[in-house]
Amino acid sequence: MLEGWLKRGLPTSSVWVMDPNPSDWLRGTGVAINEELPEDPAIVLVAVKPQMMGDALPVLVPLGNGSTMFLSVAAGTLISSFETALGPDTPIVRAMPNTPAAVGQGITAIVGNANASATHMDQAEELLSAVGEVVRLEGEAQMDAVTGVSGSGPAYVFHMIECLAAAGEAEGLAPELAMQLAKATVAGAGALAMQASEDPAQLRRNVTSPNGTTQAGLEVLMDEGNGLPPLVRATVAAAAGRSRELANG
Repeated sequence: MLEGWLKRGLPTSSVWVMDPNPSDWLRGTGVAINEELPEDPAIVLVAVKPQMMGDALPVLVPLGNGSTMFLSVAAGTLISSFETALGPDTPIVRAMPNTPAAVGQGITAIVGNANASATHMDQAEELLSAVGEVVRLEGEAQMDAVTGVSGSGPAYVFHMIECLAAAGEAEGLAPELAMQLAKATVAGAGALAMQASEDPAQLRRNVTSPNGTTQAGLEVLMDEGNGLPPLVRATVAAAAGRSRELANG
């Protein structure tokens, strides 16, 4: 995210980063690292793993209950947890990005608490749009489903690439060629799905000739009992359920 902001022209003098193990890249950006924070920053981005939250939040308590907006990309940490730690009047926006943000192709869902104004939400969206699309949720309860679909979803797609390549190998392709074909096929289909005016169902129908090779494959993949539909439903449900467990401690 920081790389995207700096590319958009954010001055390095406007950024303070607290990181116990700063990378060489971060050191080379010119931003302030592990220095005393300003008294009244406009935005504090909380981007730590849940198990490190207990160490990170106490440092930020003096900034709570004021005009500073806290933007959290910490998985599994509820808005109420931040309100308890920082104060009930703290503007808080919770966000769930995904890993394609690393190449500017992510999608992030955001939701704010009662203290997060329209301006705060716009600021959060502007910051997060540096790494991809941003959508706003109706309520925090939807965040678990978002986690199951887009938060964990890239891993599902990566595994599908693995499986597609392995299937190609089983049909006689060299491993390197099978993987090249699988990666390009998934990437190309995803790009087409994003750019086309038709929905994915129509795009699928466009590729499927009656009694052709694609139909033969889809009859296996789309089987309502043993195919992809029940498997994906169970996959997303498991991830969303684990998200709820983590959020509830």
